[in-house]
Amino acid sequence: MNTDQAFEFLKAAGVSEDQCMETVRRWLRERKIKYDAKGAFKPTDYILHDTDQAISLLNDAGVAAKMGIQVVQRWLYEGKIQNVGNGNKLTEYISNVKNPKHLLNPPTEQDKLIRELKAKVKVQDDHIRELEEMHKSSVKTLIQQRNKLQKEILNLELEKNELQKETKKALKENIELRSELLYLKEKLTKQGKREPEKVYVSSSAQSLDYRKKLGLSKNASEKDVLSRYKKLLLMTHPDHGGNEIVFHYVKSDYDNFKKGL
Repeated sequence: MNTDQAFEFLKAAGVSEDQCMETVRRWLRERKIKYDAKGAFKPTDYILHDTDQAISLLNDAGVAAKMGIQVVQRWLYEGKIQNVGNGNKLTEYISNVKNPKHLLNPPTEQDKLIRELKAKVKVQDDHIRELEEMHKSSVKTLIQQRNKLQKEILNLELEKNELQKETKKALKENIELRSELLYLKEKLTKQGKREPEKVYVSSSAQSLDYRKKLGLSKNASEKDVLSRYKKLLLMTHPDHGGNEIVFHYVKSDYDNFKKGL
């Protein structure tokens, strides 16, 4: 019997908490019980070897025989006491009890069966609690993963919105430049002036101009330019909520760039 079990044994016999503590300390000094750190003791099917041992401890603690016998009987039925003793300690203990006959009876086969069934139920209950804890842990992990994915989606949405703003800004500037060019052409025509001869622009200069329009570095590859144009076409397409005029300008630039490759 360890200290925790001794304390439980005395409490079940109606001993006050202070008296329990004092008795447990004394039994520990006298080596009648042992100390086990919390979690170190692994319960067995029984705690005490026989009823004589239990009665001896109760008698030593000053527990009245009437109360003590009830506790011993209950622990015997619950399987916490392994055997019924030879009765030497019992005779001395119940000397002042009237009609002591049949005070302590060994458990019947039915009592043992009930005890075994209760033990099985306890094992099942413990297993169910373990499964519930595992389920809670799994749910918690899934919730954390879901929240992480939601944050990543939010960040991607913010990046997408920023890219759309930059794209719209670049397209707006492109449209303004084209409008200004048309205005100048129209003005020159009205003044009767001949439009200046077109200056030949090399394919490399055009490529750099496309890169500049798209906000890419001059060292960007043709693959990067095509990839950026494809993204713009997808974003500006009317079927995806884009502007038809903007889509037309982007498509024109895209086609011209591909022809120049």
